[in-house]
Amino acid sequence: MATRTRLLLVATLVAAAMLPVAGTAVADGDHNPPGQGQPDPVLAWNETATSAAIACGLSGAPPIESRMYAMMHIAIHDAVNAIRVESAPYAYRPHRLSPNASPTAAVAAAGWNVLKVGLAGCPALGTAESAYTAMLASVTDSAARAAGQALGEASAAAIQVKREKDHAALQISSPTDSKFPQGTKPGEWRFTPNADGSDVVGFAFLPKWGSVTPFTLRSSDQFAPSDPYRLGSRQYADDVNEIKSLGAKTGSTRNAEQTEIAVFWVGSSPYQWNAIARTVAGQSRQMDLWDNARLFGLLNMAMADGYISSFEVKYDELFWRPVTAIRLADTDGNDRTQEDKKWLPLVETPPIPDYDSAHAVEGAAAAAVLRSVFGDRTSFSNCSPWLPAGNSCAGGTGGQGVVRTFTSFSQAAAENGVSRIYVGFHFRKAVDDGLRHGQKIGNRAVTTAMQPAHR
Repeated sequence: MATRTRLLLVATLVAAAMLPVAGTAVADGDHNPPGQGQPDPVLAWNETATSAAIACGLSGAPPIESRMYAMMHIAIHDAVNAIRVESAPYAYRPHRLSPNASPTAAVAAAGWNVLKVGLAGCPALGTAESAYTAMLASVTDSAARAAGQALGEASAAAIQVKREKDHAALQISSPTDSKFPQGTKPGEWRFTPNADGSDVVGFAFLPKWGSVTPFTLRSSDQFAPSDPYRLGSRQYADDVNEIKSLGAKTGSTRNAEQTEIAVFWVGSSPYQWNAIARTVAGQSRQMDLWDNARLFGLLNMAMADGYISSFEVKYDELFWRPVTAIRLADTDGNDRTQEDKKWLPLVETPPIPDYDSAHAVEGAAAAAVLRSVFGDRTSFSNCSPWLPAGNSCAGGTGGQGVVRTFTSFSQAAAENGVSRIYVGFHFRKAVDDGLRHGQKIGNRAVTTAMQPAHR
């Protein structure tokens, strides 16, 4: 899968060498809560998993990546709640609790047994396996370790069985469709130019991902947004002219910060928002292992549903990308737009329709979950390895990158959304509607899944 996914979504591919896999061994976290010199096992395993996904190329296919993270963190959540129930399980409900089991071992086994399937065949998976072995070894009570390991394995199996027929398998094995019917009329999506404009990226990426069974939504179109603007409208022309100016590869009116924002957020949403969640959860003195298990379960289910729902909209609307709209503006029937046959975006356009912006959906869904736990006015910094500029990325990734600081999750989600205009990927309508779409998805996850057992 690593080789295939590196070819899929050019705009989100990253220099994986910048991010060596962070195999994090933890001490016996069962007896040393976070804040007393020991890392929380949930945060440690999340970092290991996201680093492995980068090293294996899965972050070039974020919808597939998000499904794996959701399954992994559901397994972790359900495993530790089989020791002591703090929130309602999602897939694994044992007949009786195992209060003497090690939570650290449960986290490790649940996480590893999902990750090794999601990244099967990747050579870099060996580093994550070493982290798993070290995490188990950190539990010195052999009986507690064995009991926790059994819970983790059972919980991982439960979510894998539950998702076995979720319609994702065929898309994962064949994520591109070179025979996908392209549009021919103004406004209809068609294959987009490659980075230098000399050819097209000749396939549609995950065209049936919208048929994947959601994790918390009733259906993939539950919160589907309204339509794109009519081609003849003033609003459409305004959007075309805005991105033509701000999103251009050459001759852009972007300032230096807008360019930084464009590239800062260009990579995998699941990677970046999991990193943000680790940062904020690690700073909090109120979050214990069970709290973190719930947080990351909700976060990743919301983001997985965000991709499923956005891709349902994208391939239903099949609205053309800005690069096509600008190059063919003489056909749109709007005298407020002008064609530019050589226009290219700052970064190569992904082979997916425009509306709505899945990136905006992801940021808003993630922000809604984080806001429900920490409140919106939470300050944090995040490092993006996609724009090297001499700052060392925190969290053990070892790469260089740019650090940006935020005072709220809403601010970060808004910046993440507008970055898709600055990079030349999406019209503002796709971004704005995507933000509203994602917030509804995140709110749905928070109010329906993994509800606290003690209110």
